[in-house]
Amino acid sequence: MGVDWRRCLLGDLIELKRGYDLPTHQRLDGEYPIVSSSGISGTHVEAKVRGPGVVTGRYGTLGEVFYVPTDFWPLNTSLYVQDFKGNEPRFITYLLKALDLGTRNAAGAVPGVNRNHLHQLPVLAPDPHLQRRIAAILSAYDDLIENNARRIAILEEMARRLYEEWFVHFRFPGHDEARFQETDLGKVPHGWEVKTAGSTFEVVGGGTPSKNEPAYWEGGEINWYAPTDLTRAGTSFMVGSSTRITELGLRRSSARLFSPRSVMMTSRATIGTIAINTTDACTNQGFITCLPNKDFPLFFLFHWLHENVDNFISLGTGATFKEITKGTFKTIQLIVPPRGCTQRFEMTVAPMMEQVLVLQCKNANLRAQRDLLLPKLVSGEIDVSQAPAPDEAVVAA
Repeated sequence: MGVDWRRCLLGDLIELKRGYDLPTHQRLDGEYPIVSSSGISGTHVEAKVRGPGVVTGRYGTLGEVFYVPTDFWPLNTSLYVQDFKGNEPRFITYLLKALDLGTRNAAGAVPGVNRNHLHQLPVLAPDPHLQRRIAAILSAYDDLIENNARRIAILEEMARRLYEEWFVHFRFPGHDEARFQETDLGKVPHGWEVKTAGSTFEVVGGGTPSKNEPAYWEGGEINWYAPTDLTRAGTSFMVGSSTRITELGLRRSSARLFSPRSVMMTSRATIGTIAINTTDACTNQGFITCLPNKDFPLFFLFHWLHENVDNFISLGTGATFKEITKGTFKTIQLIVPPRGCTQRFEMTVAPMMEQVLVLQCKNANLRAQRDLLLPKLVSGEIDVSQAPAPDEAVVAA
């Protein structure tokens, strides 16, 4: 750290202000993003703040920091930077992330932060020219991540639409010559069968080893998924869980180990979050896991589950939280196309989904590199001239 850096308070760099109320019934879809403590939550026809802007949580979800390049409406659950005082907005974004604001809860039972307390936080600040260089380095990582995320979304949408075209609208290759027959699920092409989920593919549940037995958990190497692993990731593939169990924990519980390339679906509270595991894994009891086979191959099964989430939710029961049981799930009727049709779909979609996995792994590596650099750059621990730029060859899966 050289003469280009100074010690000051956060309030010397920026002024934070509370966001604005905007009840749901008053929102009108428009061009301006609505930003809450957890990120963009919709759009509106009016903006309250000129962009670019920086937003973080005031109460509720804390610790997230969002850079908003356009004019926007910050909600009252958030704090936004009202005055950058000549500082670089992108640098301020990264500085606030490094401060880990989620650990500065001052609101008791409901997580919250006090902007006046935040203004008193001691920070190190570089001159504006260094701020721009630091922001450029870290933004390069974010730009690659965003670009990969767009590519993932396009590939997933292509696969989803193909499934819908072939197996919902029945416009599969050769459909012009198809004859249809009446079934319990309506008209389906001749030769397609109606079966139950339980008679078509294997369905397994999960379990939780006793939390009172350290031997079930300490040093565990078996991926053991909880629903929050999937809901937080929001990805089609899961490469690892936040918690692992031991072989002993697996044997002494109702958790069942299943092979890579199975399809996990959350089945209680949040029903219908779906992902494919990439390693041997097991889950807690909040899941239904489906094992693909030749009649219901992997990506066909994955898209069938996605297509039917609303049905699964409607079948959920329970007073405290909704749950679709494994028994109920196995009785669901479904259409089983001829194997040649599902295999052709699989061959068409597999390259798209495999590329999704490659891009997902690249993004995970990019985030890890960025998060390693971020605190060192914004604190002056390393010189900007020594910071590596992201290299897609290096971060390839």
